[in-house]
Amino acid sequence: MSYYVHPTAIVDEGAQIGENTKIWHFCHIMPKAIIGKDCSLGQNVFVANGVTLGNNVKIQNNVSIYEGVTCEDDVFLGPSMVFTNVYNPRSAVNRKNEYMRTIVGKGATIGANATIVCGNDIGAFAFIGAGAVVTKEVPAYALIVGSPGRQIGWMSEHGERLQFDEKGEAVCAGSGERYFLKNNIVEKLRID
Repeated sequence: MSYYVHPTAIVDEGAQIGENTKIWHFCHIMPKAIIGKDCSLGQNVFVANGVTLGNNVKIQNNVSIYEGVTCEDDVFLGPSMVFTNVYNPRSAVNRKNEYMRTIVGKGATIGANATIVCGNDIGAFAFIGAGAVVTKEVPAYALIVGSPGRQIGWMSEHGERLQFDEKGEAVCAGSGERYFLKNNIVEKLRID
């Protein structure tokens, strides 16, 4: 095995798991889950059939990732954050054919105890604050807080709040990388 599974974890036959991934205490990985390389799944993580996790995804304790969720590379899922996959669940109504997709873009962070209502994609490098409830699409680099979630700013790929000047330019305090804001879209300026 090129990955680690704690003795208390259950990995069903058929699950695809990448090199150097670590699956810790009391996790359960379903047979049709796909997990990339260099991931870390903390205690009590559940990964359902049909879930795809990219490379270097970090999942903290007590997170369930349900069918329909895709996390791209470098995503961080904070402790006890919640995904849903049915918009209007009822115990007496079978809605398994109504699962909605949710895509979490590359490098995005979802804070502790946040809830992502299904069908609302999270843009690349977005930052969802602890306890936020996401009820609509989140643009790339957006900083979302509160319930319901509302955007209060922008974040860099380094995880620092961006302060844009009158020309729409910002410099990340942590990395020195430059960003540009135009028409409510943030782009990182590439240095060739």
